Amino acid sequence: MPEQFTILLTGAAGGIGSVIAEYFAAAGCRLLLTDIDSMRLAELAGKLHAEHGADVHPVAADITTEHDRKQLVSAARSMQVDVLINNAGYNRFGLLEDIGDADIERIFSINVIAPVLLCKAMLPWFSSLDSSHIVNIGSTFGSLGYAGFTSYSASKFSLRGFSEALRRELANTNIKVHYLAPRAIRTAFNEDAVNRMNAELGVAMDAADVIPGAIASMLETGKSELYLGRPERFFVKLNALLQRLVDKGLAGQLETIQRYARSATGHLQSGK
Repeated sequence: MPEQFTILLTGAAGGIGSVIAEYFAAAGCRLLLTDIDSMRLAELAGKLHAEHGADVHPVAADITTEHDRKQLVSAARSMQVDVLINNAGYNRFGLLEDIGDADIERIFSINVIAPVLLCKAMLPWFSSLDSSHIVNIGSTFGSLGYAGFTSYSASKFSLRGFSEALRRELANTNIKVHYLAPRAIRTAFNEDAVNRMNAELGVAMDAADVIPGAIASMLETGKSELYLGRPERFFVKLNALLQRLVDKGLAGQLETIQRYARSATGHLQSGK
C-alpha cells in the first residue's frame, strides 16, 4: 500500500471487521479499533500486535451513544486518524411482520444513525487535515430491495443515499467519501437459515477477505462507489432502469425466501 493510513474502524471485532483490521495491520497502518464486545476487541488487538507488530489501540464503545462517539473522536484526534471505516452493522433475517420492533430500531440505529452521527462528529477534525477518507460499508441490498431483508435493505438504501449526498456536499474539500457494496459474505455471524437459503437459491457468497482489498483499492484510486460481484452489479443497474423486470425475476424466489424467513423467526412454514 503506497500510503500508510491511520484508521478508525467500527465493528472491528466482527467477522468482516477483524479481517479488515488484520489486512491493514499487515500493511503497516495504525489502527484505532472499536466494538461493543470489549473482550473480543482486546483479543484482536493483542493478536494484531503480536503477529504484525501493529500499532493498535482498542476502544470498547457503543457507537449508538453520544458519549461513546465523543470518546472515539477524541481518540481519533490523538492518533491523527485520517480514515474512518463505518463497518459496524446489524441484521435480523425474517419477514417484516415477524421481526420485533426493537430489532428494527436496532438495525436503523447501528446501520444508519450511528454512522451518520459519527461522520458528522469527525468532520471538524478531518477538515483540518490535508487529506482524509470516509468509507461506508453498504450492501448490494442497499440498491436492490430483497424480501426477508426489508429493514436491512431500507437501512442500507439510507446509508447509500447519505454517502452520495455527503460526497457531493464535500466535493470541494479534502475529504473523500466512499461507498462499498459487498454481496453476501461468508462469516460466522450469518444466520443458519440465510446460509441454507442461499445454498438452495444458488446465491454466490464471497469470503470476507475480498472486503479489505476493495477498501484499499478505493482509498488508493479515489473511487467513490464499488459494487462487488458481477451479476449483482448487473442486477443493481437493471433494477435502476427496469424495476418491474427485476420484480418478476425475484418473484420466483419468493416462496423459498418466505419458507426460510419464517423458520428463522420461529414460525411454522404453513399458516400464513
